[in-house]
Amino acid sequence: MRIIDLSSPVDASFWEPDEVVHRVLDAHQAAVHVRDEMKEHFGLELDPEVFPDGAFLTNDYLTLTAHTGTHVDAPAHYGPAEGAHTPRTIDQMPLDWFMRPGMVLDLRDVGTGTAGVAELEREFDRVGRRPRPMDVVLLHTGADRHLGKPEYFTEFTGLDGPATRLLLELGVRVIGTDAFSLDAPFTHIIREFHRTGDKGVLWPAHFAGRREEYCQLERLANLQDLPVSTGFTVSCLPVKIAGAGAGWSRVVALLDE
Repeated sequence: MRIIDLSSPVDASFWEPDEVVHRVLDAHQAAVHVRDEMKEHFGLELDPEVFPDGAFLTNDYLTLTAHTGTHVDAPAHYGPAEGAHTPRTIDQMPLDWFMRPGMVLDLRDVGTGTAGVAELEREFDRVGRRPRPMDVVLLHTGADRHLGKPEYFTEFTGLDGPATRLLLELGVRVIGTDAFSLDAPFTHIIREFHRTGDKGVLWPAHFAGRREEYCQLERLANLQDLPVSTGFTVSCLPVKIAGAGAGWSRVVALLDE
């Protein structure tokens, strides 16, 4: 089996709207830390010098959002549901959504803004079929070339409302993108709203999830490394964060050699 990494890293050196803080506790610092922890919580004495070279086990402390790096958005992220159901959080989602056949659609020629039904239909024709129910559809926009830079958040292709609804009508429950968001950039959305006065341009891909439950898989990478448009499995199991609207994921494509 060939495994292709489709994940972008959590990297504190990247430019992010919400700063990522990564603090490393080295092995010698950790020896002192465990001494203090044992005394405070358990009343036990432990001399750091008992460890080889006075070194214990390193640790990493991170401050970040659940939407940093490659992650899965749960329905709870999209806001209040339209109907009687309560939107599920990431720990409540069925795991079998996240290990499914994949299909990648090439939207690199669309540019900053939104792709619509016409662009999806063009790609279905190129691939030779439409997505099947429960397929994981991945949108290759090329946005990951800006990873770590401010442009990553302002220059990419999202989906408009009709395109999102088409995929949901076909039975897709996980839609992925190598961009920051499945919607168009915030800057593009706000300019379009002021230009048109149309509230339908305000985050239509996310708000579609208020009507019909689905997950977004955002901030992918390396979709150009997929040698085929179909015929592979996507594994995108999210981290189980209780009550959260999203969870990080190490996304990979699995291909039979």
